[in-house]
This record gives sequence, structure tokens and C-alpha cells, in this order.
Amino acid sequence: MRVLITGSGGFAGTHLAAYLLSLKKFEVFGLARPGSERKNISGVRELPVDILNFESVRTALKKSKPERIFHLAGQASVALSWNNPQDTFKVNVEGTRNLFEAVLAEKLKTRIHVACSAEQYGVSGNKEKRLREDSAFMPLNPYAVSKIAQEFLACQYFLSKKLPVVCTRAFNHFGPGQSEQFVASSFARQFALIELGLKKPQIEVGNLEAVRDFTDVRDVAMAYYLALEKGKPGEVYNVASGKARKVSQILYFYLKRSSVKIRVISKQARTTDLKNLVGDPKKLLKSAGWSARIPFEKTLADLLTYWKGRVVSEKR
Repeated sequence: MRVLITGSGGFAGTHLAAYLLSLKKFEVFGLARPGSERKNISGVRELPVDILNFESVRTALKKSKPERIFHLAGQASVALSWNNPQDTFKVNVEGTRNLFEAVLAEKLKTRIHVACSAEQYGVSGNKEKRLREDSAFMPLNPYAVSKIAQEFLACQYFLSKKLPVVCTRAFNHFGPGQSEQFVASSFARQFALIELGLKKPQIEVGNLEAVRDFTDVRDVAMAYYLALEKGKPGEVYNVASGKARKVSQILYFYLKRSSVKIRVISKQARTTDLKNLVGDPKKLLKSAGWSARIPFEKTLADLLTYWKGRVVSEKR
């Protein structure tokens, strides 16, 4: 079966590609923007494509003729969305529209997965212990608004064009390969630098009391696959562990295992930070049999190992 992943060189994209290849029944194609920083996965047939260029996307679909599409390409940083909301909307919304229109133009019979975000719930997370798929959208940043628009676009194409689209809303996912822009990876990188003697024994932290739902990216990759294979077109599924954890748990995990005495420096958190964002994963469990399996502590350990290896390689 021919499978296409947009954003195949990104954090979740590389893990999804590796998972699909491990199943040994897929021919995997990847779309990645020319010139972008990305990781190449052996076995993935990469097609450099600018998702904002419709003809470029259509040409890639003509070459790959996918029977399954996983749409992960997009601007995924909340911080960057504040700096450049216009580009965030272009990539996340217009890019998705180009993909849908290219599928229709090529008359492809393919199921499509669209990776949306738990950020869409926003302030609702402070009001509900565990967010369900029918919880209200109350976005707090431009990225969240762009993902709401993306999901609504998917819904519109399902209803009006009969495109078999399945959407997921992933909560915080982390693991090897994640950018240091995200909290767990930021902590892991700082600890790696300290333990290798490349940084003063101090670490900067933001709001340690924020409560989040952390899932290993390798579990998330499996969730994306199962949601598309076993989920119902037109439906949306949370991808979450269902477990509430304070950000401080990440810090304390690394502090306890460090051989160096480390000073913790608090910096001012963003005024728009959410206090709580935890998901209810029951719908995906019922529909596709998925639940998070990799222990929180293993992911943290793997993330630190990843950063130690990367820091050493960059130093050479």
C-alpha cells in the first residue's frame, strides 16, 4: 500500500514514517519543504514540495498515488505563531486546502488523516478535568486558531466533497528528536549540556505548576495510524494519555538523576499559559483500540540520551 506523509521530516513525521516502515506493508512517500531542516528516514521516498504551491502538491500526488495520506505538515510552534501569525495561517490552512484540492484534482481514492491540536481547547482546559472531543474551543493563541480553521476545513471537505478525512487532536507529545522549543526537550538539552560540562550548573524554567497530558511521540505515531485505519471519516479523536502531570515532574526527574548540583532559575511565564490541559482518550480506545503504552519515565530517559548524543556529535 502506498502511503504519503506531509511533514515527513518533522518531529512526529519521522516517528510516523519509522513506525509505518516497521509494519513492512507500506511504500512510504514523504513531502518536505525544499531547504527546510529535516531528518531523512531510510526507506522513505522523499518528494521536496512546498505545500503552499498547489501545482507542486498535485505533481507529488500524481507521482506517489497514495492510498493513505497523513497530513502533518505545518507550523507547530505556539511561540512562533505569535511572532508570525500570517505565515502560521497560510501554512496550516492554505496548505491543507491545497492538499485537499490536489486529491480531488487527481481523483484519488485515499483516506486522509489531519493532525490537529489540543491547543484548540484553550481555556476549556482550565474548566474541565479531562477534555472530550465535544468540549468547547476557547483558543489562546494564533496557532490554536489556525488549527481550529484547519479542522473545520477538513469537516467542510468531508461534508461537501465527501473526502474521507479523519482528524486527531494530539495533546503534548514528546520524545527523541523533539525541538528544544518545547519544555521537556528544553530541560533535557540543558541537563545534557550540564552533565557534559558544556554549561554552567543552572537551568532556566518557566511555569512548573502547569498541568499537561504528556504522551510519547512513538505512541502518538501509532495513534495516527490506527485513527486513520479504524476511525470513522468525519470524526475527531483525542490523542492523549489521560494522565495529568505537572511540568515540575519533568524537572524533578532530571534533578534526581543528575550527578551535579544544579541551580534552578525561574523566568516569567507567558501570561497566556494554560493552567491545565488534559485529554480524555476513551473515544480512540473504543474506536481503534489505542492507548498510550510507553511509560512517562522511559520517554524522559530516552530524551536525555538523545540530547547527550546530539550535543556530542555537534561538538565534533
